[in-house]
Amino acid sequence: MEVTSFLISVASMGSLGALFSAGLAVANKKLHVEEDPRIVAVLEWLPGANCGGCGYPGCANFAENLVAGRVELSGCPVCDDYSRAEIAAILGIDATSGEKLIARVMCQGGNNEAALKAEYRGIENCTAALLLGGGDKLCEYGCLGFGDCIEACPFDAMYM
Repeated sequence: MEVTSFLISVASMGSLGALFSAGLAVANKKLHVEEDPRIVAVLEWLPGANCGGCGYPGCANFAENLVAGRVELSGCPVCDDYSRAEIAAILGIDATSGEKLIARVMCQGGNNEAALKAEYRGIENCTAALLLGGGDKLCEYGCLGFGDCIEACPFDAMYM
């Protein structure tokens, strides 16, 4: 009795699996959308930071709009000049250098500029200091000074 139930279960699950995979294969063929190969080529030269500095949610979206001609090559503030030249060669356009954007903290954030609300003596980590009372600065955007951002940035865009 148990062997029969087992064989029926295996046969029914196997046939359902085959039916669904055949349906997915047909849907893949019917709903396939051709993608411009230049998008993938451009995306390889973009920094991959997905920072949103260009105004798009990520590098892939920026690459799509760049290939479509809806955005300028100089729109990526993180891209270096060599990468811009390679992207321009892929797209057959002139390489324009972009203006490097620099983050500006309005309260200046440094220890000499921002007033302290408390003296923090704990784990020397920005996340730990922020979780414990919101950090030691009165300005909520001020640099806490432990350098977590420098370690996290893959582009060496910051220093202390």
